[in-house]
Amino acid sequence: MSSATILADGSTSLSFDTVRVWFNDPSNWWGPQGLLALLREHIVYTVIAVVVATAIALPLGLLIGHTGRGVALVGGLTNGMRAIPTLGFVVLLVVWISPQIHIKAAVPGLIPRGGLPFVIPIEIVLIVLAIPAILTNTYAGVQNVDPVIRDAATGMGMTGGQVVRQVEVPIALPLIISGIRSATLQVIATATVAAYVPFLGGLGQLIINGAQQFNDPQHGYPAMVCAGITVAVLAMLADFLLALLQRVLVSPGVSGRFGRASRRSDGIAIQIPEVLPTNG
Repeated sequence: MSSATILADGSTSLSFDTVRVWFNDPSNWWGPQGLLALLREHIVYTVIAVVVATAIALPLGLLIGHTGRGVALVGGLTNGMRAIPTLGFVVLLVVWISPQIHIKAAVPGLIPRGGLPFVIPIEIVLIVLAIPAILTNTYAGVQNVDPVIRDAATGMGMTGGQVVRQVEVPIALPLIISGIRSATLQVIATATVAAYVPFLGGLGQLIINGAQQFNDPQHGYPAMVCAGITVAVLAMLADFLLALLQRVLVSPGVSGRFGRASRRSDGIAIQIPEVLPTNG
C-alpha cells in the first residue's frame, strides 16, 4: 500500500516516502517487469556496447598513437560522434535498420521473440556513444609516452609491435582505463533510451512509464525516481569496480604507488639520531 498523498485535484504529492515504500515492496523487485529483471537488461545492454566499443576503439587508438597518423581526422570524428543527438539517432536506426533484420530468435530472460531487430540499432547507438572516450584516451595515452623511452626500446631491438605491447600500452594504461570508465558511465546513463524501442526494457522503462503515469502512486513518480536512483547507483558501482581494476592492472611504477610506498618505507626505516650539543 503506497503512502502517497492524494491532493484535492486528484494528483499525487511528490513525497520521498512514496519512493521508500516502492523500494520496500517486494512485488516491485521480482517478476519479468520487476526492478531486478530490468536492471539485468540494462547491464547487458551496457556490457555489450562497452565491450564492442573497446574492441573497435582500442586497436585504432593504439595505431594512431603509435604512428601519429590520423590524429586530426580522429579529433574531428570523435567530436562529431559526441554531437549526435542520441534519441534522434535511435529513431533513425530503428526506422532504417530494423525492417531489414528478419531474425525472430529470442534470448530467454533478455530479448523476447521479435526483439532482436530492435536491439541491434540500440547497441549501435550505444557503441557510437562509447567509442569517442576510449579512442581519444587511448591515442592520447600512447602519444604521451616519452620519446626517449620509445627510442630506448627500439634501440634494444624491439619491433614496433613489441614497443606497443611492452612499452606504450603499460604506460598508457591509466588513460586507457580512464576512457573506458568514462564510456561506461555514459552508456549506463544513456541506455535508458532502449525503453523507447518496442520489445526492449531496461531501467528506462520505469522512467518512461513513470513519466506517462506520473500521478499513479504505484507506477508513476515513485517508480520513476527509484529507477533514476538505481541508474545512479549502478554507474557509481561500475566506476568503483573499474577503478579497482585499474589499480590491479596498472604498474605501481606508472601509477606512482611505488614511489609513495618507497617514501613511506624510507620514512619508517630511517631514524635520524638526535644530535647532542658538545661542551667546549
